[in-house]
Amino acid sequence: MPNEKINYDKVLEELIKNLDGKPTLLLHSCCGPCSSYVITYLKDYFKITVLYYNPNIEPEAEYLKRKGEQIKLIQELNDNDVTLLDIDYDNKSYRDKVKGREEDREGGLRCHLCYELRLNKTAQVAKEKGFDYFGTTLTVSPYKNAQVLNHIGETLANTYDIKWLYSDFKKKDGYKKSIELSKKYALYRQDYCGCEFSKMQRNDLEK
Repeated sequence: MPNEKINYDKVLEELIKNLDGKPTLLLHSCCGPCSSYVITYLKDYFKITVLYYNPNIEPEAEYLKRKGEQIKLIQELNDNDVTLLDIDYDNKSYRDKVKGREEDREGGLRCHLCYELRLNKTAQVAKEKGFDYFGTTLTVSPYKNAQVLNHIGETLANTYDIKWLYSDFKKKDGYKKSIELSKKYALYRQDYCGCEFSKMQRNDLEK
């Protein structure tokens, strides 16, 4: 990954300024709360299909709870240009992807592999279904590295020959706004990223 830090929020601003019409976007969402700000920011510029693909989330009951909150948010927004595309729960694909990296700390290579897994599926589906762009809500989190995520997205864009939506949604108080919107729509906010390993690390910190 290049050492130079790029302001991906500025890159997105320039893209939006030069859009012709309202292109289609397959937006990978990690959860309802994080997607709240991202969707409200982008929905005036793109026809958004939210892809809920998060095989990292454990246990399955937690996955279903978070998916329910995603569905709830989209229903609350009540916008014809915002729809949902769901993919069945497949924890095995995540476990296979991160095998051998179980002991990594949060934010390390295990997480990068997880990003790659989810964004690869998003790019694949976007290409198959003819979307103009693909992107992710993950950059809204202060705990996620936008440089890493955009590098992965750019690489996959070249692989699948589809446009990647560069972003750093935590800019302009994006994360703070996502918290405010979560309160507005009474969304459940989880206290760990999703995988068993992040949950164990959270529990260790609470001891």
